[in-house]
Amino acid sequence: MLAALAGCQSPGPAMSADAAAGAPDYYGTLEPFAANAVYFVVTDRFVNGDPGNDHRDQGGAHRTFDLPVRGPDGETDNIGYLGGDFKGIVDNAGYIRGMGFDAVWVTPIVDNPDEAFTGGKPVTWGSSLTDRGKAGYHGYWGVNFYRLDEHLPSPGLDFAGFTQAMRSNNLKVVLDIVGNHGSPAYTMVEAQPMFGQVFGKDGTLLADHQNLPPSKLDPARNPLHAFYNTGGGLAELSDFNENNPAVLDYLVGAYEQWIEQGAAAFRIDTIGWMPDAFWQKFTSRIRARHPGFFMFGEAFDYDADKIAHHTWRGHGETSVLDFPLKAGIAEVFGGQRAGFERLREPLHLENGPYANPYELMTFYDNHDMPRLDATDAGFVDAHNWLFTARGIPVVYYGSEVGFMRGRAEHAGNRNYFGQPRIEAARSHPIRRALARIALLRQATPALQRGLQLNVRLQGDEAVFYRVLAHGGERQIALVMLNKGDAPRRMTVSEYLQPGSWRDAFGLGDSNVEGRLEADVPAHGVRVFLYGGPITRQDLRTRLAELMARKSRQPH
Repeated sequence: MLAALAGCQSPGPAMSADAAAGAPDYYGTLEPFAANAVYFVVTDRFVNGDPGNDHRDQGGAHRTFDLPVRGPDGETDNIGYLGGDFKGIVDNAGYIRGMGFDAVWVTPIVDNPDEAFTGGKPVTWGSSLTDRGKAGYHGYWGVNFYRLDEHLPSPGLDFAGFTQAMRSNNLKVVLDIVGNHGSPAYTMVEAQPMFGQVFGKDGTLLADHQNLPPSKLDPARNPLHAFYNTGGGLAELSDFNENNPAVLDYLVGAYEQWIEQGAAAFRIDTIGWMPDAFWQKFTSRIRARHPGFFMFGEAFDYDADKIAHHTWRGHGETSVLDFPLKAGIAEVFGGQRAGFERLREPLHLENGPYANPYELMTFYDNHDMPRLDATDAGFVDAHNWLFTARGIPVVYYGSEVGFMRGRAEHAGNRNYFGQPRIEAARSHPIRRALARIALLRQATPALQRGLQLNVRLQGDEAVFYRVLAHGGERQIALVMLNKGDAPRRMTVSEYLQPGSWRDAFGLGDSNVEGRLEADVPAHGVRVFLYGGPITRQDLRTRLAELMARKSRQPH
């Protein structure tokens, strides 16, 4: 129920519509990629569309396909290939698009070793950064960054064919890239082929760790060691030397190749492990040939001040995955059921450390951490927030049904999804609610790029505006979220622009003057849209403040 009540509260001094016509712009970001919502798949674990590229006999004694890890209660994880490929994604492009997504982030596509790794620490149930016995199914162990891994393509569906097929389904491809490291490189009992090696576009061996620990490398005497650092790195991975121009040339050349074949954006793995100067050179060279190319990095840290520098001018100028906000989202929508007030500070809407908080990638879990441990209603609430609040939403595959909720790496986080689960998911209540709100965001510019003006974030209730006025677009979205177990009547008078407001879900128009009231279902969302001039003076003043204070960094 919606009630529009006149005279209950003065809207404050108002300007004439003619004066409003000269009003300044209001927007969170003008970044084109902000219009998208992203579905993230570990390609090998999504759908096996083509069993012909499984390579089930690969690796001999160090086989790579179907390597189960047993849990204490008979549950299984898997550290081998399971067959997911480009065809499995293309076959389900309609399923993904039907949920309201505009882009699919895929794990790295470059060639990985053809055996399971024999070094490192043994994988145990729930362990992390343990690689003994694991195959490179995830793609992050690159050995030839110019070559497509053989487990991914099908006849007529190489990477260029894949991106073209996705574009024909109105889906962009976000490519996961690695610049910090290659494959595991040492601690093997005997050196294995491809591990710790890097090959050029023509197949020439460019670098070889030779199964030596970093401290034993001798780049001054052995050119094959020059690609690598001689200090410590991440696990036993071959750590690239950021000061060697040949490393930068190699990576830029390889990743430009994949852009030319249709990659629409990059997610940069382990961006925090390379210095800002390296990333500034990298992004500058990429954007010199592909102006405005969107990139976001993974700086795995929950301190906003420690990850924000990647967004600054001269420091790489990328977006980042919003880990600080993720921490709050997990508390608010997971088992703790914290109040919405927990999300106020990590939004960083005013004087925050980021170049622009509206360009951050927002999420609640991924492949490197435990999945969100929430009820079905918790997932619905989390999606209602992600697709209405500031930022560019990312949802990990299977979350549309609460797949493997609460599970960590090597405890089911990356388990195979598969076609039968996709068919069953179509009618799942989480997916139905996700599609409802994601499709609304897809059709609502203010929810994609508008300033966020909070009215209240408290307990089970969130009320805020998203405001966009730029280049002929003019829209205010008023969002009401209820994550409680009972319906509630919610009222808004603060900053409420008088005029005609439309229920975004098609429940009719109402003329509003002093107050707007609406019944919001349990674990529900209401969104109201206004498209007229912004005349209310206190609203204009507050929006001007938000525009000026989006960052404490110079623009």
